[in-house]
Amino acid sequence: MEFPLPLRMSIEQKAQDTGTASLTKEAQDLSLRYRGESGHGKRLVTSDRQALAYAAVRMPATFGAVASALEHTLPLLARSPATLLDVGAGTGAACWAADALLDLESVVCLEREPYMAQLGQALMAGGPAALQNARWLSSDIAERGPLPRAQLVAASYVLGEMRPEERPAALSRLWDAAESLLLLVEPGTPEGFRQLKEARAFLLGQKAVLLAPCPHENACPLPPDDWCHFTCRVARSRLHRQLKGGEAPYEDEKFCYLAFSREKAPRAAARILRHPQIESGRITLRLCTPDRIGDLPVRKRDGSLFKAARKANCGDAFPSEI
Repeated sequence: MEFPLPLRMSIEQKAQDTGTASLTKEAQDLSLRYRGESGHGKRLVTSDRQALAYAAVRMPATFGAVASALEHTLPLLARSPATLLDVGAGTGAACWAADALLDLESVVCLEREPYMAQLGQALMAGGPAALQNARWLSSDIAERGPLPRAQLVAASYVLGEMRPEERPAALSRLWDAAESLLLLVEPGTPEGFRQLKEARAFLLGQKAVLLAPCPHENACPLPPDDWCHFTCRVARSRLHRQLKGGEAPYEDEKFCYLAFSREKAPRAAARILRHPQIESGRITLRLCTPDRIGDLPVRKRDGSLFKAARKANCGDAFPSEI
């Protein structure tokens, strides 16, 4: 899904007003800070320039990851959510992704960093009606007390910024707030997967219904040295290339996600875990199924199944088991 043009233009205009030279340094410093200090509960964005650098560099990737996760999840629901709570909203990327796929009636954003919230509000002022009317609340997911309820609760790239001992209580608050669907998104790294694997076990213990990406609620069959992650391709603007120092017209964002529901729903028969291996007359898919993980060779003679395999990508549901 394409990054919304009004959002990109608004970020670029603010960057031009600020000056790209200073934003380049802020983007580099911010990247180092996230790599070295995430997971310790520290405040990572402490100025308006840092918030703008974050929006320019990270919003397209976060938008892409959340949109991809929702595209895989929403078809499994009997009813589409109409209200959204974005926890750890940052500058609002997940809200823009949800609004692009849903007919939202109300949006609430929770963000502890005031500079992120101020920029997020300013960017949404030029967006669709639901985002223009979004309510922004200053809150930290690590704090105690109930969260505002919504049909869809999203927490993207949040668990990794918390101390490990804070996560169970935070997950309980997130699940209590979700009237229909809880979506968790984290980086597609071994550590991001590990955190979501722990969240998966915890929330299943709270009687949450796992919708995606797993085609089952059994113990994860992956070996300890492997991890489940997916990829979305993000187009890079000229500003994005300037701030990150790259020339490629796109970047691939690797992400992990989990989607939990209040109601049971049909799950995928299988989920494609790796990029399909394409050969002459045969496509081999690495599938996760309720029974095991294994390879499924699909040949031309398989007819409709072969046609489905030709269109399939890593992360997609697949209508056949091994």
